[in-house]
Amino acid sequence: MTTRRIDLSAGTIDYDDRGEGRVVVLLPGLLMDATLYAGVVAELAADHRCVTPTLPLDAHRHPVREGADLSLGAVAGLVAELLRRLDLRDVTLVGNDTGGAVAQLLMADGAERVGRVVLASCDAFDNFPPGLTGRTLVRTGRLSPRLFGLFMQQMRLRPVRRLPLAFGWLTRRGDATTAGWLQPLLHDAGIRRDTVRVLRAIAAEPRLLLDAAERLPAFDRPVLVVWARGDRVMPPEHGRRLAELLPHARLVEIGDSATLIPLDQPARLAKGIRDLTAAPAPAPAPSTA
Repeated sequence: MTTRRIDLSAGTIDYDDRGEGRVVVLLPGLLMDATLYAGVVAELAADHRCVTPTLPLDAHRHPVREGADLSLGAVAGLVAELLRRLDLRDVTLVGNDTGGAVAQLLMADGAERVGRVVLASCDAFDNFPPGLTGRTLVRTGRLSPRLFGLFMQQMRLRPVRRLPLAFGWLTRRGDATTAGWLQPLLHDAGIRRDTVRVLRAIAAEPRLLLDAAERLPAFDRPVLVVWARGDRVMPPEHGRRLAELLPHARLVEIGDSATLIPLDQPARLAKGIRDLTAAPAPAPAPSTA
């Protein structure tokens, strides 16, 4: 896997780029970096080009520029900017957790350069911020960056990381990976500053995904909705609602997994992505003009 850097309007981000073939862009969520998808990329890279950006969603390595917009809509704009800058076309866009929320915002705005989408156990509708985990984290954004950093120091301890209000309900198998995601904000004051701004922006837009959902039925490309059966953070009925809302969607429910399917069931998620990229696109609707 090759890690590269690119300067975008908000600042410098890292992205991993591996493999050749059909392009898959994989979006991590809040407090997550590109390693969320390491197992998925290992399965796909033989015949896909996998591009995984570490977005400025609190596990990033480079503080953003002073005054940069860190609302979720602006982060979606950065993804669109990345696709343009790398000249990626007919992209299969994959989003898990908050990465799925970013994907929905792109879909609601037309998702130029995107040919198909995978939404995997993600924020949707009124579950934003999602569950006990998301609501707890967003409330900590009321703290100053310094106090937020002191609060997050306790996440160094595995028993704390495994609590339901931390990563305990998000993954069954990925504790070592989640510990690595915390390192930038624990050690960089600029990342802590960015993190507080992201959390406050999320708190200020509780209807963001409800409003986006009103525009999702216009998305006319193939969508795979993959949900963890019995997910305790992202309600399984939201996966079913998304699949019903999108005109070319298919739902797959996965057992023995929590929300972070790329960590808990990477091979099964990779198979779903490969099946989606191999399927022919639906025929365009006939013109009524």
